[in-house]
Amino acid sequence: MTPVSTIPLAALASQIVAISLANQAARVQVYQKRTGLYLDLYLNDEPVVTGVLCRDRVWLIRDAYRGFSGDLCFVDTQGLSDPDYTGLGSRFVLVWGL
Repeated sequence: MTPVSTIPLAALASQIVAISLANQAARVQVYQKRTGLYLDLYLNDEPVVTGVLCRDRVWLIRDAYRGFSGDLCFVDTQGLSDPDYTGLGSRFVLVWGL
């Protein structure tokens, strides 16, 4: 799978981004907990995945049967660390691939 789009994130501990991905009305929620960074994905206001632990270069959705076209993953642009909210939008980027 090749990255197609970067989803814009800010260095905030909790945020929600509404975005269209391949004509899909998606809502991405990213939030930091003591145990790591987590992601919820909604498609047309219906949950696709919730409470997914975000790891560096690990696809988050993985199952096409969930009704979401493509997949999401975080990429550490400066190494191989798992994402942390302090580096969102700069060191850690969220990409969508089809």
